[in-house]
Amino acid sequence: MTTGRISTIALATICLSSAFSLPSFAMPQTLAPHRAVYDVALKDASDRSGISGMNGRIVYEFLGSVCDGYTTNFRFVTRIRSASGNRLTDQQTTTYEDGAGEKFRFVNKSFVDEKLDREVSGMARREDDQIIVDLREPEKAELALEPALFPSAHMLDLIERARSGETFYETKIFDGSEDADRVLTTTVVIGQEKMEQDGDAKAAEVLKDDPYRNVSISYFDESAEDHTGESLPNYQIAFKLYENGVTRDLLMDYGDFSLTAHLTQLDLLPRQSCEGE
Repeated sequence: MTTGRISTIALATICLSSAFSLPSFAMPQTLAPHRAVYDVALKDASDRSGISGMNGRIVYEFLGSVCDGYTTNFRFVTRIRSASGNRLTDQQTTTYEDGAGEKFRFVNKSFVDEKLDREVSGMARREDDQIIVDLREPEKAELALEPALFPSAHMLDLIERARSGETFYETKIFDGSEDADRVLTTTVVIGQEKMEQDGDAKAAEVLKDDPYRNVSISYFDESAEDHTGESLPNYQIAFKLYENGVTRDLLMDYGDFSLTAHLTQLDLLPRQSCEGE
């Protein structure tokens, strides 16, 4: 089990048409600037995982607008306990995505026991029906990947599909996670609108009059197949999603272990209006 596996799924949660044209959204600004804090705990782990305990915290800040673009600041700290000892991991990520979903910048830093373990950074852009990635760290490189959505466009696409009544679909995402060298295929299941104040709804009290949906997403790396030739998901996540992009009650399943992340604090931040509005 690596720091990368944990950070990838966490970022994907808070950070989904085969045609790969950028969606046309009914509302120009649907994602709310906010700061959310989640307490993370181990739900279960197999013997193969080697994990005897895990707990941590996610702090996620989302800023910007469709005019100025979207900035995310993300930090995920975990303490992992195993037979070989304890380990403190710290994933820090900053991203920027322009409002049109055409350009994306990312810096991912992973620390283990307070020492820098890995840094991956670069820029990506949509060009000629593909994603061009200019890597800066750990070494300079240029990659040409299949077309995909960047994270904010991915979330906006999900919300728009939910509004239109879709319950199941498949699409692709590039979020700069792991080695930033691949696109992941996602299959998304969307539930019906709900209003029940369950789970960690108390922390989202400011949204108590807003409906939410249960959403589950499976992430696949189609370059990796099992011995039967069938693609298995790298990981799966389930959460409650509001139409403004806020999430709560997360369940993150890595296969040989799973984590829960419960919202403990939510601050809605001032919206940035487009010039002239």
